[in-house]
Amino acid sequence: HVKVAINGSVPSARSTADQNNNLRWDLTPEEIRHQTQRLIQRIKQAYDSVGSVDIGKVCFENTLQVIGDAKADYAASRHVLDFPQYVSPCKEVRSASTEADKRLSDFDVEVSMRVDVFQRLTALQEKQSGDLLPESERFLRRLIKLGKRNGLHLSKDIQEEIKSISKQISELSIDFNQNLNEENTMLLFSQQELVGLAESYVNGLEETEDGRYKVTLAYPHYFPLMKRCHVPETRRKMEMAFHSRCKDVGSTRACFSSDFAFSSALEVQRNWNEQILCVWCSIDELYKRLRPVGEQERQYLLSLKHADCERRGLEFDGQLHAWDMPYYMNQVEQVKFAVDKDKLIEYFPLEVVTEGLLNIYQDLLGLRFQRVQDAHVWHDSVKLYSVLDSVTGEEIGQFYLDLHPREGKYGHAACFGLQPGCLGPDGKRRMPVAALVANFTKPTSSWPSLLQHHEVETFFHEFGHVMHELCSRTRYAEFSGTQVETDFVEVPSQTLENWVWEKEPLRRMSRHYKDGSPIPDGLLDKLIASRVANTGLMNLRQIVLSKADQTLHTKDRADTAAEFAKHSKDILGIPATPGTNMTASFSHLAGGYDGQYYSYLWSEVYSMDIFFSRFKKEGILNPKVGREYRRVLLEAGGSVDGVDMLKTFLGREPCQDAFFQCKGLTQTFTEQNSQ
Repeated sequence: HVKVAINGSVPSARSTADQNNNLRWDLTPEEIRHQTQRLIQRIKQAYDSVGSVDIGKVCFENTLQVIGDAKADYAASRHVLDFPQYVSPCKEVRSASTEADKRLSDFDVEVSMRVDVFQRLTALQEKQSGDLLPESERFLRRLIKLGKRNGLHLSKDIQEEIKSISKQISELSIDFNQNLNEENTMLLFSQQELVGLAESYVNGLEETEDGRYKVTLAYPHYFPLMKRCHVPETRRKMEMAFHSRCKDVGSTRACFSSDFAFSSALEVQRNWNEQILCVWCSIDELYKRLRPVGEQERQYLLSLKHADCERRGLEFDGQLHAWDMPYYMNQVEQVKFAVDKDKLIEYFPLEVVTEGLLNIYQDLLGLRFQRVQDAHVWHDSVKLYSVLDSVTGEEIGQFYLDLHPREGKYGHAACFGLQPGCLGPDGKRRMPVAALVANFTKPTSSWPSLLQHHEVETFFHEFGHVMHELCSRTRYAEFSGTQVETDFVEVPSQTLENWVWEKEPLRRMSRHYKDGSPIPDGLLDKLIASRVANTGLMNLRQIVLSKADQTLHTKDRADTAAEFAKHSKDILGIPATPGTNMTASFSHLAGGYDGQYYSYLWSEVYSMDIFFSRFKKEGILNPKVGREYRRVLLEAGGSVDGVDMLKTFLGREPCQDAFFQCKGLTQTFTEQNSQ
């Protein structure tokens, strides 16, 4: 196997990087403001030139090509301005980046409402549509479709209403995410209040002078505590704080109120929602099949709680609360499947997982990763890698890894596209660049960074997005990387999650942090078997979030906390904790999903079909299948309909059998079909 140069120097990668990656991460707040203004002026000039073309003289060169080049320039120039808000260690830079994002988002709305440009695009479609290349034809159709969605074919009054509300939604969404990023709540607990947590967890906490420990709401602190702490009151305090984040910030409710007004006031938007709602027949069918499974699991958790209370001498109140769920779901894995989490985590040191993950991806997809030494980055813990085709040696992209939490940093795990892989105005291919941002536990002087298995799964998932960004080879920035249908965007990354549930890949990304020994076969078998643990409850919670998202995007007004609480009680059978508002920190609501959170479940139908029908049958590390996957599903980006890519790769229409198999519902699926 080709090994990754994790710490080794790669002389050739540095010069190539300098030539193709001109992204600067040392801009001052003033430089961010100045460059934002220059970018807006430059792109506006391009659209002005299109808008001034004589309608009778429109052609590909003076309309579509100009817009395509402008979009490529914009996408390549924007992210040095708006990405630092998520990762910069300097608060002033983060604030300047947030303001730049607001200005650019305002400009996005202005550009999207250019009637003069829309008229020339429709004229081009009537005049020259059949003469265009397939991707150019798709680009033109998309621009016209978006124009109609923005009401550019409707009256001036409606257009002004859309423009005003769109700007308001955009600004409030940015504020929403900034509030989350800057959230820094910290709770103090004694050692007795943290009973049950691993030694490595407690050793990683900052200790106060009076001997208490500082616990934040960042993922590496919150989730292990909720799963492992034996003290119910500690879990209650943490869950209460976690789901109260930003709930008192005024922009949260205002943001959604504006969105509701937008989605209900305009017929064009209602029609869009109706198109999205058509998939709910399948989601509702899944709910019907999951409901009895979820009820059985809920009753089992209740029995675990009863036994736990008796064992610890605690009063049993006969209910499952929100702060009980992670703890007793974790016990299911330990009791029912006998997965020793304390032992398991010792085999997943971050450096070993990273090396194994990169080796698997490069072997599977026909790539070679090289660490770029002395790279220009935004924080000294960030690493930059160059990605080369293993056959031709061509550099096809670069990615950053920013894996540890710090103050003001984006609090989840995500892939950020920073530079599109498309053709530039000179006809030469631009190199895509992406960043994987995560929040894995920091190493200390006495403990390495050790990952929970679900964190390994998250790492694999987000890196799947990175590969989608870097492997795409499209003509237009509009279709580069993950610029696909929203309910298809998770398919490539979810497909690749499956590798963390298979023996061979797991062995390649794990070694004991002390002696380098492999995971014992027995522990590995138990881990793989535990994949179906809590299947009903975990997927019902996804339906809760999907339903809440849909509800909030199809009502004029709503009490967001009450809506979530209703769906949680009705679907999951678990009441939301009084006084909390989970939706106030549900970033997808203000992150562009627009009522399409269901796509996480919908994408799984496709991703499981891909994995079980091709990789599981022909070899999960089969490079031939992997390269076909790269060619058909990754290189196309959004230049082809997702369903057409699936048909090509599968050789048939996609089906849902593998999805139910993965969820452990095969028997239920068969029984219900036979009735």
